[in-house]
Amino acid sequence: MKKKICIVVANYYPKISKDLLLESSKILKINGIKNYKTYKVPGVFEIPFVIAKNINRYDGFIALGCVIKGKTPHFNFISKSSIDALMSLSTTYKKPIGNGIITCLSKKQALERSSKLNNKGKESTLAMLSLLKI
Repeated sequence: MKKKICIVVANYYPKISKDLLLESSKILKINGIKNYKTYKVPGVFEIPFVIAKNINRYDGFIALGCVIKGKTPHFNFISKSSIDALMSLSTTYKKPIGNGIITCLSKKQALERSSKLNNKGKESTLAMLSLLKI
């Protein structure tokens, strides 16, 4: 498959982001995708901006990152606005965006969802690749 892919990864939780990115990259390579670029941003709120800025340069996108619930409503605002923005970009521009932003209630839960066994980076990459074939 000769497609250009963009991965945008939020580094707020470095270990989680690294694990999501590692599995996502493996899936791209297994599927013969060599033409991809990774952009690193501070948090998930910045992911839609980078995708919007590059929407015409790539065939598909993968959004990776993590939001963990704290004691304030910040979790709700960041999670909803980021995911809504990704959906809006995807449907407006007819470009597949694999949503690998994990939203968790604890760091333990986030580590489980970024583990090799249950990696959302892998799942979101597979989802994006399946949409590229449609």
